[in-house]
Parts: sequence; C-alpha cells; structure tokens
Amino acid sequence: MVVSRRGASAKAPRTNFETSPSARIVIGDCVAEMTKLPANSVDLVFADPPYNLQLKGELKRPDESHVDAVNDDWDKFSSFAAYDDFTRAWLLACRRIMKPTATIWVIGSYHNIFRVGAIMQDLGFWILNDIVWRKSNPMPNFRGRRFTNAHETMIWAARDEATKYTFNYDALKAANEDVQARSDWLIPLCTGEERLKGKDGRKIHPTQKPEGLLARVLLSSSKPGDLVIDPFNGTGTTGAVAKRLGRSYIGFERDRTYAEAAEKRIAAVEPLPQATLAPFMTAREAPRVPFAELIERGMISPGAKLVDSKKKHAALVRADGAIMLGDKVGSIHRMGALAQGSEACNGWSFWHVETKKGLRLIDELRAEVRRERQSA
Repeated sequence: MVVSRRGASAKAPRTNFETSPSARIVIGDCVAEMTKLPANSVDLVFADPPYNLQLKGELKRPDESHVDAVNDDWDKFSSFAAYDDFTRAWLLACRRIMKPTATIWVIGSYHNIFRVGAIMQDLGFWILNDIVWRKSNPMPNFRGRRFTNAHETMIWAARDEATKYTFNYDALKAANEDVQARSDWLIPLCTGEERLKGKDGRKIHPTQKPEGLLARVLLSSSKPGDLVIDPFNGTGTTGAVAKRLGRSYIGFERDRTYAEAAEKRIAAVEPLPQATLAPFMTAREAPRVPFAELIERGMISPGAKLVDSKKKHAALVRADGAIMLGDKVGSIHRMGALAQGSEACNGWSFWHVETKKGLRLIDELRAEVRRERQSA
C-alpha cells in the first residue's frame, strides 16, 4: 500500500495523553495501535477518515482570494487502489475490537463514502442506515459548475447481520416531539468558539466536526459507560462529546499538533450530571408493579373508587387487588376494557383515584413506586 500522509512516522514514540481515567488519546497509526486493544472490547466506533478529495490545485473564489480547503498531505493517496487498501486495513482493525453488540459510524463525502460502503459490506458489516448530515451553512460552490455540496453522508453499520445493537429509539422519539427520528439531520458546520484555532487565528484542523453531530450519534447508539473509539481523533470532537455524555473514550491520532489540541480540549470538558444521562426506560423495560402493591403500600385503600377521566365509569377497589365494575370483578385492565366495550385497555392510563387535590392517574402512583425501588 502506497500512502502519502502527514503525521508521525512509523518510528514516532507511542505516547498516551491521559485526560481522565475514562478518556485517552494514543499518538500513532490507528491500525497498528488498535492491534493492542483486546478483541471484542469496544461498544461504538465513530470514524472520520481522510476523504481523498483529489484536489489538483489551489481553490480560489471569483475574486481570486484563496479558499482554505483540505489540501493536507494526510488526505492525499497515490491511487484509488491505495485508498481502498488503507480503508480495508483500518476497518478490519475496528471490526476485530468491536463487541458482537457494537456498531460503527463512518462519515464521508461523495469522494469516498461509496467506496467505503462497498468495502464495509465486503468485510461483513451490516449497514443499518445512511444518515444525511445537511449543513445549514455550507461552503458555496465558487466555480459555479456544480451543485453546492450541502451535505455529507454517514454510514451506520452493525458488526454483522446478527448483531443485537443499541438504538435508543424511544429516547430519540421523545426528544423529537414523539415523532420518529429521521435519517436527515440539519446541523450547522463547526464555527465560532467551538472551532479550535491556533495562535495565528487560523483553524487548527480543516474538517473539525460540530459537537451537535457527535452528540446525536452517541445519544442514539450508545449508553453511559460504553467505550467509544475514534481511529481518526483529529481535534477530539468525539472525545469531548463522549466525556460530556459519560462514555469512555480512546482516540488515535498520528499528528502531534492535533493530539495536543484535542488533549487540552477534552481535559476542559465537564461531564454532565448523571441524572441527565440516565438511560431512557420504556414502559416495557420498567420493573413490573402489580396494582395490589399500591394497596399494600397504602397508596390506595380497599373500598376506594376508581373512575375514568370524565367520571362516566366507576369501579370499587377490592382488598385482593381486583376491582369491581357493577357485578363484574377483574383486573384494572379487564374492567377498563369492559367499561369501554373494547377488546383491551391499559388500566394504568384509564383509571383515576379521587384525592383531596382532584383526580390522580393511578399510573402516577406506579411511577412513585418505581422511583422508590430505584433509590432503595
């Protein structure tokens, strides 16, 4: 494989920068360094590899001013074959250390993402989605010969077809006003104070990704405490977001300047309070609380009356945890269905109990029991 990239040589010392017990950056070639990690040890991979943009010269605006484009040596490859060899090598290294439950995200542009996707499928990865990152503030097409490149593509894939992977569907839906999260994400480019710059005022890295993009990736497909790795650490966006969201992190970077900037950036990050990171618990995952437990705890008394929200139906609470509707006796669910003349009913969301402050949904009482159990 013939690759021309700027960064540490193969003889460069392998130095670890420790930012915290849960985050570190390894300086060196990612393929070589990932061989030192145990197999099946990583929960999530986010990779932002070189795009192989194939720029043939300087990019200028119509007024002949210079455009600060990606022309670094690390993005230059001698041929498509060389790029494919490079891609295959780092993907294989990632796949070895991914847990059977792990997934991988790879971001790219039209220059490389199709080649990367084909190689991923050849290696056995199972593609779950392609996500379109729509940039609300894209760089214009200065030559006026093509459409403005207003998006990049992310491939989200499981280690293999049988992977039982993490996808925080319910949390994403709740955050999206109870509508399923879509595969097109409108997020602005990294600008302002978030953009890392050197003493000369110029940006340290030409393709620094916005933290909002990485936050959505990690929140959708990982859990607090998971180990996240980034084979192309750059200025540490993945690491900064991982630390803030309570994930462990290892980043690999050949360029010492990038690594030092990332180390300083990640060290300054304060993790969010644990209460804000607690996994979203669906009704199906929540611990079961029988209706009788509310009676045992004195939250509802035998002989109390349960009613629906409009007080059209009333049922009597029995000491054994069943309820009576007319001359019929059964569970809160069966009696709720009977009251409505329907096949089924979620009694927790149908029945209310009278309190001094008005009607209270019995599901609210169940939630109190669950909170007490968690804090016990």
